[in-house]
Amino acid sequence: MVEIFSILNFYYPQIILYLDYFGTVAFAVTGAFKAIEQKSDLVGVAILSTIAGLSGGIIRDVLFGRFPPAALSDPTYFVLTIFTGFVVFFSYHKIKKHWNVFLKCDAVGLGVFTIIGATMAFAIFGPNLLLITFAGLITATGGGILRDVFVNEMPLVFVRELYATASFGGVLVFYALVLLADPVIAAITGIITATGIRLLAMKYNWNLPKARIS
Repeated sequence: MVEIFSILNFYYPQIILYLDYFGTVAFAVTGAFKAIEQKSDLVGVAILSTIAGLSGGIIRDVLFGRFPPAALSDPTYFVLTIFTGFVVFFSYHKIKKHWNVFLKCDAVGLGVFTIIGATMAFAIFGPNLLLITFAGLITATGGGILRDVFVNEMPLVFVRELYATASFGGVLVFYALVLLADPVIAAITGIITATGIRLLAMKYNWNLPKARIS
């Protein structure tokens, strides 16, 4: 077990990078589906796919003074989102039957992006819970919010199940464990927590209370 964690610690930067790629693809898929539902053409699908996949990380990097943002300095991110948009566009009728699978991917992407944002904030600012929480939530929800705004819909994060709350849960677990254990354990557990809360919320239709207007 000790050897496994030693290996994970050694490859931690690469693991985070590839998880970031995975999360980018997961959110790009949701952007592509949303664009197709709005009857967008191929260019529109590629654009919304890119917005959904990259916006959260770009907003985070800009606010934290990281120039250029990772998504703009590494062309892999753009290639992944555009390629994902094309794949979904040309195979939509085949894969729309498996939308639940992609919703689960979105949940995993939420967990991954939450911890990537939290990890970056911890590396820059240390154990500042406010900044770690802000970075985790904006990375995880920024792309989805802009995706829905661009198609003139109420952002999912504001109206459906536990979304930002799931991200916040992952941040809290990450924060506690990064102080008590090590970054690898904290990251893995944080991703599992945020993803798990989101999946359970989807399965059991968990929602936060809403105000009664009548």
